Amino acid sequence: MSGTSKKTSAAPCVKTFDEFVQLADYSLMDTLNADPGATKDGHDYQARQVYSGHFVPVKPTPLAEPEYITHSRTFFHELGLCDELAFDARFGQIFSGDLSGAHEPMRQVGWATGYALSIYGTEYTEQCPFGTGNGYGDGRAISVFEGIFSGQRWEMQLKGGGPTPYCRGADGRAVLRSSVREFLAQEYMHALGVPTSRSLTLYVSKSETVTRPWYSQNSHSTNPDIMVDNPVAIATRVAPSFLRIGQLELFARRARNNAHPQALAELRMLVAHVIEREYKNEINQQLDFTDQVLELVRLFGQRLTALVADWLRVGYCQGNFNSDNCAMGGFTLDYGPFGFCEVFDPEFQPWTGGGQHFSFFNQPMAAEANYHMFWTAVRPLLAKNAAALEQLNQVRHGFAEEMQKQIQKMWAAKLGLPEYNPELMQKLMQLMTNSEVDYTMFFRELSHVPEDMTALKKSFYGQTSPAVDDQWQSWLKTWHDLVSKEGSLAEISVRMKQVNPKYTWREWLIVPAYEQAMQGDYTLIRELQEVLSCPYDEQTQAVEDKYYRLKPKAFFNVAGVSYYSCSS
Repeated sequence: MSGTSKKTSAAPCVKTFDEFVQLADYSLMDTLNADPGATKDGHDYQARQVYSGHFVPVKPTPLAEPEYITHSRTFFHELGLCDELAFDARFGQIFSGDLSGAHEPMRQVGWATGYALSIYGTEYTEQCPFGTGNGYGDGRAISVFEGIFSGQRWEMQLKGGGPTPYCRGADGRAVLRSSVREFLAQEYMHALGVPTSRSLTLYVSKSETVTRPWYSQNSHSTNPDIMVDNPVAIATRVAPSFLRIGQLELFARRARNNAHPQALAELRMLVAHVIEREYKNEINQQLDFTDQVLELVRLFGQRLTALVADWLRVGYCQGNFNSDNCAMGGFTLDYGPFGFCEVFDPEFQPWTGGGQHFSFFNQPMAAEANYHMFWTAVRPLLAKNAAALEQLNQVRHGFAEEMQKQIQKMWAAKLGLPEYNPELMQKLMQLMTNSEVDYTMFFRELSHVPEDMTALKKSFYGQTSPAVDDQWQSWLKTWHDLVSKEGSLAEISVRMKQVNPKYTWREWLIVPAYEQAMQGDYTLIRELQEVLSCPYDEQTQAVEDKYYRLKPKAFFNVAGVSYYSCSS
């Protein structure tokens, strides 16, 4: 649950595009079924129903006049890529959406996938323009590369790469604002030690724009109140795979409904592919397939519960945790209406359309709803094996207990204690809520193991009465007595600082970065990359003065800062 140390560069370092291309290895397109109704050349841009097949071959739409903004040096080095590759013209061409320069073994066509949608355990099809669920999937995300880097398989996907058959009539583009947020957030979450998709590159068009609804300056409107012309951008996100619960659901629904003769076989193929891509090192593929599926169900539950506990640890709220953005690899995926809790509120929700059911402290319940849909999706594969179904049910019924165990372990670590203390925690939650503490700053200040509560007031947004101060002092003494029993306070402080970051995502500090980027100034984006890459570290005084402070009152309840629509 602590921050990850930066890895050393892999050797040899890939310097040229021609060297990069040699790493290509397309397991998904080579082992799964293409949509039989797809075009052969990848020019497949009109919304349509896709009835079978695991993917649709599609070419991305290049950005007009692309300009490099930044790349993740950290991730480049982990992949064994030299920084100079980011400035290679052909590399930039590919990751701004133009595959015409690709050569073997790389391909000049990418792929998009369909998936189903469930919201809190309820199946939906009306988001699909055909009302059938056969038109819902990657509407603007196109994978363009899959390869082996230092023994690890990675898939590279363009977010905003243009329309696909799943675009539902939209333009397939992403705006600079959302692209900057996703690029920065993925690498920040990695630095926090939270499993996540990663960021590779970020490009913007110097001439292409799209019009999107957004908020006027200092608006307090819930819904966007103006239309804004936005520069178009492409951020490349990278993961071992982009397989989601929603994909398994889609094929399970087809199998359940006998949609076509190969429906059950395609579900089995997809589950086997999930195991190969995401659990190869943990599941023995020599086992009977039934046993592999049971292992998958158990391991995915462990990953998902640990992930959500990590989200709570760092103050992250997914905002819209549907089954279609719940990765089968058990990592954070799809940074749309996400946010980080500043003023502590268990019901914190950054997305205006999310409701309380996707709020900060409800994420464990949302995860269980998604897990239930996954459990439902794999059942057809075990339908003829009563003993296997009984084991499947037992794992499902144990999910809530596993989640509780992970969350209690997380709270104990944040407080520097060996085990969870429910009475201490309950009282702390009440005090944090009543005193309006800053979630990140409070736990960081507590990590200094103070004896006097006045040391914590740096993290308080509101004024506290003498009576409340006395309650804080009483709680602090109880806690201090408990941690003092565990050994050296200096060592406990070090451990606490490894799970309680100093620097968090603060939207009011991100907004200026993408606003300046819209004017062609990328300085602040690169500054944020540096600061957010070391969130547990004590940084310079200048960084602390700028980034380690309470949210100014002027930004409270301001649209586009304190909350936002899903417009991107």
